[in-house]
Amino acid sequence: MGTTKEKLIELLNKDLSLEYSAAIQYIQHAAVMSGAQFGNIIKELNVHATEEIQHAMTLAGQIDFLGGVPAIDVGKIHTSSDNVEMLRQDLEGEEDAIKRYEVRVEQAESLKEFALAQQLRDILATEQEHAMDLVQALGK
Repeated sequence: MGTTKEKLIELLNKDLSLEYSAAIQYIQHAAVMSGAQFGNIIKELNVHATEEIQHAMTLAGQIDFLGGVPAIDVGKIHTSSDNVEMLRQDLEGEEDAIKRYEVRVEQAESLKEFALAQQLRDILATEQEHAMDLVQALGK
């Protein structure tokens, strides 16, 4: 059995709560990270935070359009006192988001919600850019 609109709304609300937590996590990490060698990635984390907020706004609008009520719950936020560990935490979050949005695009298309699928593709592309930035910063 395929995904129903109600199930998709539920999943999008989970994604929304994780976008909130990603933005908060990036803001916190950028604020506490220090060291000249981390200067460029700190600037990038602030950009990531802004983009995650944009994703949350997009998802909230789509959830409302589908007839749902956008979540206000915030997902788990990971913190560390170690710069490299913070970047690893951020990368794990992006890898999780990429997997979720790949599935979500297929679910939206199966319901013929093509505009939503396009919005999700745009979010997915940004999450992939975030992951590339973090991989580069980690020297992987």
